[in-house]
Amino acid sequence: MKTSVVLFTSDLRVHDHPPLRAAVARADAVVPLFVRDRAIADTGFAGPNREAFLADCLADLDRRLRERGGRLVVRGGDVVDQVRAVMAETDATELHLSGGVSGYAHARERRLRAALERDGGELLVHDGVITALPPGAVTPAGRDHFAVFTPYHRQWCAQRPRDVLGPPRGVRVPDHVGSEPVPGRDGVEGVSPGLARGGESVGRARWKAWLRDGIDAYGEGGQDDLAGDATSRLSPHLHFGTVSATELVRDARRRQGEGAENFVRQLCWRDFHHQVLAARPAAASRDYRTREDRWRTERTAAEDIRAWQEGRTGYPIVDAAMRQLLHEGWMHNRGRLLTASFLTKTLYVDWRVGARHFRRFLVDGDLADNQLNWQWIAGTGTDSRPNRVLNPVRQGHRYDPSGDYVRRWVPELAEVAGGAVHEPWKLPAAQRARLGYPEPVVDLAEGLARFRRARGIE
Repeated sequence: MKTSVVLFTSDLRVHDHPPLRAAVARADAVVPLFVRDRAIADTGFAGPNREAFLADCLADLDRRLRERGGRLVVRGGDVVDQVRAVMAETDATELHLSGGVSGYAHARERRLRAALERDGGELLVHDGVITALPPGAVTPAGRDHFAVFTPYHRQWCAQRPRDVLGPPRGVRVPDHVGSEPVPGRDGVEGVSPGLARGGESVGRARWKAWLRDGIDAYGEGGQDDLAGDATSRLSPHLHFGTVSATELVRDARRRQGEGAENFVRQLCWRDFHHQVLAARPAAASRDYRTREDRWRTERTAAEDIRAWQEGRTGYPIVDAAMRQLLHEGWMHNRGRLLTASFLTKTLYVDWRVGARHFRRFLVDGDLADNQLNWQWIAGTGTDSRPNRVLNPVRQGHRYDPSGDYVRRWVPELAEVAGGAVHEPWKLPAAQRARLGYPEPVVDLAEGLARFRRARGIE
């Protein structure tokens, strides 16, 4: 009896899963395997919110496999050691794996390939599972990746994604292969109180509902409406792979309209960042394009950084977004842009400080998207206007004109009506004292002047 192993990583689903479908087609029995990789835990990347969401995803994946006669096998330890052990226990000859883009994913593939060659097994890597198009599917002449989004988007749109696959009808797992219990989120400490539930069932239901009722508004400025909260909120599901980017592109294009087009563009941005990181893994921690910045650090700007992290900078739109992050483990995309601009351009703090804080709390703390979006806004990445600065007051008036988003997350300002909530320093002194909201940590003009001096801008 031929047996294959499928190593699940950032692809925790049964729908549109090429490795799983290939393994079922090529073997008599299949071991769906997830390894709680010790190396990832040691890096500190596995924050409480992602651990809790992951537990939901694994439990749901196990349920969906059991509906098809299978089950999820969970092991803990070194990923190569555990894969080899499972393959030895089951006499498996093939390992199926979705291709990754990070330096760690590349190293994992190399180690697995070398180990399986020694053991007489075969590693089959499937590209285009985690992204809609695999990194390297489109490249500019003479280069290994696109560094500018617009030409990438043009070529990306001209490609035909692979076909979307249905789930396997049955999955036969050898009875004798042992497994640790599938983890639950109850044992995870430090989880944000408003963290959403995870799993393929939740992700697919959210996508179907939003495709039916929400995507059209995405073309009417809804994607930037902070109070309206009209985004899909699918980013955690894309990060853990409980929904397929390829399937989302297909479904959105069938829907058509400006909203669907804007949403597909955001999926293209995700693919763009993944192809940048695949070609330049060092961009996860080093400037993609250095500006010779002399950033303030955690040592030199400790009080300002702490105020930003806790949502008490004195700029309401910034504080609202940072408090949403702490409560939900998620933040609206417009909030991510303006809070990152405030830290890097107004406070002139190293983008890595912000990226690390986001990675700690964001349930969708994807390495490619998180690090490269931070670099984009910091002006060290792929942005063609590296010195742009987002003014938090103007951003507040533009994207939260009624002030409802601020009042939702900054209760100290609940009594301040309308757009006045974005400039509380203009309120009467007695009212400001009663509200107890902090004064601004920096004058915007002074912050801008400091940034311009640092960048050598006259």
